[in-house]
Amino acid sequence: MRAPALSLALSFALTLAASPLVAAECSSTGAAYEAWKPQMAAEARAAGVGERGVAALMGTSYSKATISADRGQKSYKYTLSKFMQVRGSDTIIAQGRKRKAKNPGFYDGLEQRFGVPAGVLLAIHGMETGFGHDTGSTNVISAIATLAYDCRRTEYFTGHLLAALMLVDRGVITTASTGAKHGEIGHTQFLPGNVLAYGVDGNGDGRIDLNNQSDALASTANFLRGKGWTPGAGYQEGEPNFAVLKEWNAAPVYQQSLAIMGRKIDG
Repeated sequence: MRAPALSLALSFALTLAASPLVAAECSSTGAAYEAWKPQMAAEARAAGVGERGVAALMGTSYSKATISADRGQKSYKYTLSKFMQVRGSDTIIAQGRKRKAKNPGFYDGLEQRFGVPAGVLLAIHGMETGFGHDTGSTNVISAIATLAYDCRRTEYFTGHLLAALMLVDRGVITTASTGAKHGEIGHTQFLPGNVLAYGVDGNGDGRIDLNNQSDALASTANFLRGKGWTPGAGYQEGEPNFAVLKEWNAAPVYQQSLAIMGRKIDG
């Protein structure tokens, strides 16, 4: 998931952190990463991050795997049919239908609570992690810190880094948490800012854990609702909720794929 979704509090924190008095200096190579960390720590403290979060930042390392993945993205250049083939849409649709049929009460409950139908949530779940089978093995804090340090999208990922450090402060994630190459977390691959803004407890255990399927799918539905999802309205191209799919992922082929797969799963 790539769409920015920083809470009001985090946006304010990011404004403070962007002050020239404390702003950390980005780089396009890993050579200055260790020197950058104390600069970023000062920025984090100014944004309200506690010492637990700052310690997590100081324990990170430059992630070459993250940079390689960020530089090598190309699937979104595919045609729609090629993209769906590469992402295994037929399998996602088939498995999505089985999952919906196996646990209809769970998905009906999510729709009643958030207004988002099962097909969309299952399409996202299947597309992002193969229904939780591959949530990633990259250290989350190091991945996000590396992208905040890198000059390509410093501002965007600095916001998510501050969120990640705040999540460490709150005990939602730890320094050992792993995810995808860009630091996305859990079954539906939330970036830390989205966890902070939209994460909800879906299974009633009193905590938010995006590696728990119930929490992840409830949080995903909450994200879509927060971005303007209209209960009962369509989500195919030209229909009201298709615009909300754009908030989930900026790539048109991704949005189109979710709409097509969601309709077939719900069909």
